[in-house]
Amino acid sequence: MKGAVIGCGFFAQNQLQAWRDITGVEIVALCDRDEDRLNASAATFDVARCYSDAAEMFAAGGFDFVDIATTVESHRALVEMAAQAGVHIICQKPFAENMIDARAMVDAADAAGKTLMVHENFRWQSAIQTALNVVKSGTIGEPFFGRVSFRSGYDVFSGQPYLAEGERFIIEDLGIHILDIARAFFGDATHVAATTRRINPDIKGEDVATMLLTHEGGATTVVDCSYATRRMPETFPQSLLEIDGTLGTLRLEAGYRLTVQTDEDTERDVSPPLLPWAEKPWHNIQESVRTIQQHFVDCIRAGRQPETSGADNIRTLALVEAAYLSAAQKRTVALADI
Repeated sequence: MKGAVIGCGFFAQNQLQAWRDITGVEIVALCDRDEDRLNASAATFDVARCYSDAAEMFAAGGFDFVDIATTVESHRALVEMAAQAGVHIICQKPFAENMIDARAMVDAADAAGKTLMVHENFRWQSAIQTALNVVKSGTIGEPFFGRVSFRSGYDVFSGQPYLAEGERFIIEDLGIHILDIARAFFGDATHVAATTRRINPDIKGEDVATMLLTHEGGATTVVDCSYATRRMPETFPQSLLEIDGTLGTLRLEAGYRLTVQTDEDTERDVSPPLLPWAEKPWHNIQESVRTIQQHFVDCIRAGRQPETSGADNIRTLALVEAAYLSAAQKRTVALADI
């Protein structure tokens, strides 16, 4: 299976490393408007075909899928271009700037009969997957309350300076991951109430957000995110869980400690492996990148829809839009209105 990657920036290096790990996959073309970045990635990953224009790359063809690792404003045009070229698509999150674009992208891939998956990797972290398996097994009964939390003071802007420039920040960039984890555990939500704040004076968007979700099954979750929290030891980039069920509780705590309390209490270390090309503390996310890309390949080969398909991710994106609307208007927002 041959692939192309559009975007050779900071995070795309993880995707390129992960593609190299996956058996039966070869990246044959790269595209980036930054010539230095493009050439450096081509040299590192031994890719001969380089393009500064995506349309030119699609016209040349010779690949089965494209990995779109660009910022959100380019996604709709690139996804529609890929669908027209007849290739499968994996697209970086956030999927789209708005719901209209997201639905158009899903429609384009459906019309072309091609797989469209969103690179929503947090739910694929091994610690999160282990916790999901516990909950799905029924060990703690029916979950009725959850808290999904990501609080850090890590300088995320040093590697991705563009994050400081957007009017939207933490919900769109990070909260979308945490909201998706909440969906993975509790299903879709019907209502969202949210508050936001900006603590860091050097950025334009919000860096603290707290969201209260009411789920279709009646469960309630608190989703909270912060890049303004000073804590030692620093927990970046860990997502922490508290889940109460009718038969017990589950906690995923700092340091990748998973505790399950029922009639018998168990605690275990669910630390992610350190891949040969990974580095701490990013290894948690880097491992999930390889896992989600393997899932994409497996789904294409099997002809089935990915877990984080474009159609599925629209519902996560709707939570993002609902949260921003709630915070702006200081009211609870129904997902049916998004």
